[in-house]
This record gives sequence, structure tokens and C-alpha cells, in this order.
Amino acid sequence: MQIENLVDASRRRRGLIEGFKVAIIGKPNVGKSSLLNALLSYDRAIVSEIAGTTRDTIEEQVRIGSHIIRLVDTAGIRESDDTIEKIGIERSLSSVKDADVIIALFDGSRVFDQEDEKILSILEAYQDKHIIAAINKNDLPAMLDRQKLSAWDPVEVSTQKNFIRLTQLLKERLDAVGEGDDLMLISTRQIEAVTEAKKAIIEAKEPLQEGELEFFSYHLQEALKALSSISRPYDSEEVLDKMFDEFCLGK
Repeated sequence: MQIENLVDASRRRRGLIEGFKVAIIGKPNVGKSSLLNALLSYDRAIVSEIAGTTRDTIEEQVRIGSHIIRLVDTAGIRESDDTIEKIGIERSLSSVKDADVIIALFDGSRVFDQEDEKILSILEAYQDKHIIAAINKNDLPAMLDRQKLSAWDPVEVSTQKNFIRLTQLLKERLDAVGEGDDLMLISTRQIEAVTEAKKAIIEAKEPLQEGELEFFSYHLQEALKALSSISRPYDSEEVLDKMFDEFCLGK
């Protein structure tokens, strides 16, 4: 199993224990807090017509099907000069990066604009994640160009019937996240160590290709050091000697 696959599988399995993270994203005043409250079945977030009411991430646990999830309501993503709001937006983007599932919410009653384009660019950057595109306020006259969201087969959420469909989709996405290989890393420290080793190995490729063996050796030793923290100690000199012998480096 490749390192990246091992890390991803381990994170999925830890999600089964600790709860998968589901991030609700969208531009300001699109209905993210209302959706959070609906999924929680109680009012946790303040709902207001004033854009930018949510300036920080709000995280709560809820059961969806057989899964306990960490549901995150994020600050509306847009360009802002407000220092506090900018911090909230940065935290929103961080939540997206860490999320197992992303629910991207769009306002069906408003024309697709640059703020919606920003949300689309985020979805395109995280195509490896499980994504649900949802259209809110579809009980009002339709203005949104739904063709923009066709890649994600958007679901409406304004009615109870639509909301039930959303929860079914979310359950399906969570079931898919939980699937994986049997081999896994148990602790967060193991995942971090293997991730550090992977990073060092990637950084070692360029100096190896350029024949800069000193820098290559340094990065390889960093990788071995990371792995040694969660397994038996590795003799870096022995490993390097073996590699140089096998690949006839320097000849």
C-alpha cells in the first residue's frame, strides 16, 4: 500500500471512531446557519438576514444514520477588509481542508456571482473529497444558473422532502468515506509520522535527480527519523549504503 493511501485509509477509520467532519460552506447569507440548525434539530447558530453574521466556525456533533459527525458551520466566504471577518474566513478554508464531506450551499433566488465562483473554485480544488452541492431558497423565483453546478448534481433543501433527500445523500457520502483497506495506523501520532516521512521523501526526489547526494541523504534521514519514532530504529547509514549499492549512484 502506498504511503498516501495508508494515511487516507487511517484517517477514514479514525473518523469512524472520532466522527467524520462535515463542513457547510457558501457565500454570506446563503442559509448555512439555518441548514446547521435543521441538521441538529435545534437552534445552535444565529440566523439573520444580515450578511456576515457568522464570523467564526461553529462545530457540533450529530448522528446521521449510523455515523456520529462533527458538523461545522463556517463563516461566509467572500473578499473582506474586516479583520475579524477575514480571520473567520481563513478558519472556514481550514475547515474545508480538514473536512471528510463538504456541503456547498448556493442561493437559488440570486444570480450566480463572483462569490459563488469562489465556492466553485474551492470545490474544484478538493475534488478528492466527498461533495454535496445544495440549493437553498428554491421556494423563491429561480435566478441561479444551475448548469454551473451540474458536475455535482445539486439537491434542493428548502422543503422537508428536499431536506430528507439531503440527509440521505449525506449518509451515502459518509458510508463511502468509511470504506477502505484493513491496514491502518492507530494513533494520530502514527499518521503524523508517516505524513512527515512522505513529505521528506518527496523533498528528496529533486536532489536525487540533480545528483546532489548530500541533500538527498539529508531528506532520506529525515524520513527515517520520522518512521523510527513509531517503529524500530532505522540505521540511516546502513539504509543509505544499501541504496547507493543497489542503484550504483556516483558511477
